[in-house]
Amino acid sequence: MKSMFVFVVLIFLIGCNSDARSPVETALYNQGNDRIGTAVFIEQPDGVKVNVTAEGLTPGIHGIHIHERPECEGPDFKSAGNHFNPKNMEHGLMNEKGAHTGDLPNIEADGSGYVDVELMIPDATLKDAQTSLLRDEGTAILISSQADDGMSQPAGDSGERVACGVITLEADKDEASDPAEADQNKE
Repeated sequence: MKSMFVFVVLIFLIGCNSDARSPVETALYNQGNDRIGTAVFIEQPDGVKVNVTAEGLTPGIHGIHIHERPECEGPDFKSAGNHFNPKNMEHGLMNEKGAHTGDLPNIEADGSGYVDVELMIPDATLKDAQTSLLRDEGTAILISSQADDGMSQPAGDSGERVACGVITLEADKDEASDPAEADQNKE
């Protein structure tokens, strides 16, 4: 009976731990340090779902990646480091030897520079693990100026970094307003 009680308490604590880590909402900032949108990360049985909403991008295709450090020092965002690659793979969703855990499918901004997309990061988690987006101090999500070609090493030849957001347990405490949300309320 005592062991059953300990087991139930353990399951409860594990469930509470995963709930505290999902969802994680991250503010996205452009090179001028203006908030342009959000990325919301939600733990799923097969990875992490991320909903990205942003405005002010150049219309067209953009690369989007998870990077290894939770730092977004503009205007180049190089402080975020390389793509998140805890399994030491090669870059590219089309690379038979890849991909980085942080490699995501390209996104497309419409004619006004707006994007609202849902993506999956199949090898990632928000729980404690090697591929956790929250491991150590966290990671970052970056949008680049051009499409990722899915093959080129080390980062897909996707141009300069134009938007960045830190992925940490504290990320959702950012109180700056989200312009993409305000635009939706006008409609």
